[in-house]
Amino acid sequence: MRLGIQVSNFTWPGAPQSTGRTFRRIAVDAEQSGLASLWVMDHFFQIPIAGEPEDDMLEGWSALAFAAGATERIELGTLVTGVTYRHPGVLIKTATTLDVLSGGRAYLGIGAAWNEQEHKGLGVPYPPLKERFERLEDTLRLAHQMWQDDQSAFSGRHFALERPLNHPQPVSRPHPKILIGGMGERKTLRLVAQYADACNIFEMPVPAIKAKLDILQEHCDSLGRDYAEIEKTTLGLGSFSNSGARGSQSVEQALDRFGRLAEIGVDHAILSLAKPDDPASFELLPELAAAAARIVPAGR
Repeated sequence: MRLGIQVSNFTWPGAPQSTGRTFRRIAVDAEQSGLASLWVMDHFFQIPIAGEPEDDMLEGWSALAFAAGATERIELGTLVTGVTYRHPGVLIKTATTLDVLSGGRAYLGIGAAWNEQEHKGLGVPYPPLKERFERLEDTLRLAHQMWQDDQSAFSGRHFALERPLNHPQPVSRPHPKILIGGMGERKTLRLVAQYADACNIFEMPVPAIKAKLDILQEHCDSLGRDYAEIEKTTLGLGSFSNSGARGSQSVEQALDRFGRLAEIGVDHAILSLAKPDDPASFELLPELAAAAARIVPAGR
């Protein structure tokens, strides 16, 4: 099993003057700890579950580009980009640029968007849910076309591109991995089965995660997609200590947790650390990542 971390809070001591130094150290520490991936939210305002709208929030793709320059191996992705934030042709060009400059380490994490407050605050159009999902499918179709170097005119339900030129092409082969975030059984998981290389599900009780993966497998079966091709990722909280006290987990407890996820086919557990700006948060991660790498997910 692979482990990754998500950075979701940038309100750190000494910010904003210290923000670049702190984020660089987090990226380097994550890579040196043996983690497989580094993720940032793609929001413009902080979201309610993590703080107040006024708290510091970095633009996601710029932050990942900065992290790419500080690292060499760790994979980089947004968890996840709202489809409404950028024109799809520009978004795919942005993801391609990150992939090229990082040497093939980019994910395109994407979803239908939900934070109406930041849309209204910054004047970004916020269409109804049905249209947002239609725009998401347009963007997924376009990504596959542009990453095949197909420059023919594109016509979707909401977007028309005369010549979707995308040079240079990505370094990743066949293309940067597309990860769709969300757990909606009728639309989101169907889009995963049809277009994506990875899904992301919130870390709930294991039976609830398995139920979502079972729905995904049903969509794969109906579409003729190989379910095993899709990387199954989860997003959960991470706090680790030798004792496992004060709401943290010991390495042994965490490995039991990841083992139970692997038993239902989860390949990649992404952790949102409580204090990623504190170097102590990374002390046990090298041991944890090395041990987790020996866990073989079901179906692999």
